[in-house]
Amino acid sequence: MQDDLFGDAAPPPPPTPPGKPDAPASESPVPRRRRADDVRPAAHGPELAALATALPARLRLGSSSWSYPGWAGIVWDDHPYTDATLSKHGLTAYGQHPLLRSVCIDRSFYRPLTEAQFERYAAQVPDDFRFVVKAPALVTDAQVRGEDGKGRQPNPAFLDPALAVSEFITPALAGLGDKVGALVFQLSPLPFVQLQRLPLLLERLRTMLRALPDVRSATPDGVVAVEVRDPEWLSPTVAPQLAAVLKETGATYCLGLHAKMPRLAEQLPLLRALWPGPMVCRWNLNPLHGAYGYEDAQREYGPYDRIHDVDADTRALLVRTACGITGAGQNAYITISNKAEGCAPLSARALAEGVSAHLAQRPGA
Repeated sequence: MQDDLFGDAAPPPPPTPPGKPDAPASESPVPRRRRADDVRPAAHGPELAALATALPARLRLGSSSWSYPGWAGIVWDDHPYTDATLSKHGLTAYGQHPLLRSVCIDRSFYRPLTEAQFERYAAQVPDDFRFVVKAPALVTDAQVRGEDGKGRQPNPAFLDPALAVSEFITPALAGLGDKVGALVFQLSPLPFVQLQRLPLLLERLRTMLRALPDVRSATPDGVVAVEVRDPEWLSPTVAPQLAAVLKETGATYCLGLHAKMPRLAEQLPLLRALWPGPMVCRWNLNPLHGAYGYEDAQREYGPYDRIHDVDADTRALLVRTACGITGAGQNAYITISNKAEGCAPLSARALAEGVSAHLAQRPGA
């Protein structure tokens, strides 16, 4: 979870004490300490800039959060930043990376964000940057969970239309404005009894989505997306019903690449059923670690400064899908977790290189 980006501003540096009366005139001034909020980007050479220029304008790559000291020399300069410093002050430097034109705000899942908080995010990134934002668990989790993550009791606010609007859509639209990308309702893993009642949940989902403001009309590139974490949603009987609900309400399906879910190739038919439309993908966890291997990936991949496990199949299919969708004039958002391959910005670069190579092979390129 991301730390609060909007803590109190760093206090101004103390005034430089006057020199001693007998100090020689040639004595060099004592250098000021670097301010805590002075996070500087890594030096990005012409090769990276040229790669960014070769990408489709409608393709936006990014990471899941940005508070990782291990990205030194990749996203930040080599200064030893803490994760807390980067969480609070690193977004501006992140936004200067040529390939990272999006980011997923995960902390909104744990606590709803205000319009002012969203507005401060938007002020720190370029005009063509777009945010992917997770809706709060308040409305997307069927259970109220304890600190250990285990469900304690049913959540009475699950898929509540009024809360979805007031606690998520309205402040996100007002605060992010034209920088809204995908507003994602990630439906957390359901208890067994709920999984037996998916048609009923689909009707509740339909009711909630119908109640939302028209995000596509309100923003240049915005879309509401629904991500699921139970494979039962993609069964032959349920998937067509889910597609019908999404199409009717103007929402799309978020490709959730997580080990608990089927691989990308098995999720794409649902996206095809919604064509024409945008692509929203959150590449979360390498399947090598299994359905419950998030903590294992966290231990093995930290400090997230290099690629550990290349997921070649996912890379290749993401490249082809993104090229096809953007080539047809639709937006594509792909945000990547460090747990996908070990280092999200380097995975983004690998995808960018794949897209560039794929486009170069097209006739007439």
